[in-house]
Amino acid sequence: MTEADAPTEDQSRRRPVRSFVLRQGRVSPAQARALNEGMPRFGVPYGEALLDLPALFGRQAPTILEIGFGMGETTARIAAAHPEQNFLGVEVHTPGVGALLKRASELGLANLRVVQHDAVEVLRHMIAPGSLAAAHVFFPDPWPKKRHHKRRLLQAAFVHLLAERLAPDAYLHVATDWQDYAQEILATLNAEALLINTAPDFAPRPEYRPLTKFEQRGLALGHGVWDLVFRRTGG
Repeated sequence: MTEADAPTEDQSRRRPVRSFVLRQGRVSPAQARALNEGMPRFGVPYGEALLDLPALFGRQAPTILEIGFGMGETTARIAAAHPEQNFLGVEVHTPGVGALLKRASELGLANLRVVQHDAVEVLRHMIAPGSLAAAHVFFPDPWPKKRHHKRRLLQAAFVHLLAERLAPDAYLHVATDWQDYAQEILATLNAEALLINTAPDFAPRPEYRPLTKFEQRGLALGHGVWDLVFRRTGG
C-alpha cells in the first residue's frame, strides 16, 4: 500500500520524499469502465478545502479512513459488513481505484467514497482535526532495502498528522507482514503522545479485518502478520 511520507511544515515548500512510485500499471477494461462510471458516484475530487463528511455521505455516521487500499478487497468487505459506518478510501494507483470502484458498484456500497490522491495532502487539506472515528493502514509498502527506509509511510511526522485527525478515543489500526517494519511502527506509534497502545505490544487481529487471499497464502507458508491498534488520547 502506497502513500507519501509527510514532510514537516517547514519543509512543505520542498519536494517531499514519497513512499510511492507511480507506475503505469495495466488497467483492465472492467476497471476502466468502473472508473468512468463509478467516479461520479463514489469519487471525491482532491481539493484544498475541508470535507463536510456528513454532507459527503448524506448522513451523520462514524467515518473510517483507509490509506493505501491497494486493490480494494479489504475495504469493500469491511464497508459491506458495516453499513452503519462511512468509509473514505485513499489510493494513488489507478488499477486499484478501478478495482475498488467495480466492487463498490457491484455491492451497492452507499457508505463508501474514494479519493485518488496522495494521503498526506488529503489529510492535511481535506480532513478536519478530530473528525475521524478510525484510520486503517493495512500492509503499507515496507520498502525493504535499507537505503529506501526513508520512503516508509509510517514515520513520526505522518503519524502525528494522522493522530491529529482522529477524534478522542478513535483508533488507528496498522497491519504489516514485515517484522522489522512492524517493530519500527510500534516504536513510532509508542512515541506519539496523542496515541496509546491497546495491547502490551502487538494486538490480535480484530475480527473486522478479513484475511486476504495473499495473507492466507503467506500464513500457510509460515509468514507472520503483525497488527497494531492504538487509540487517540482524550476520550
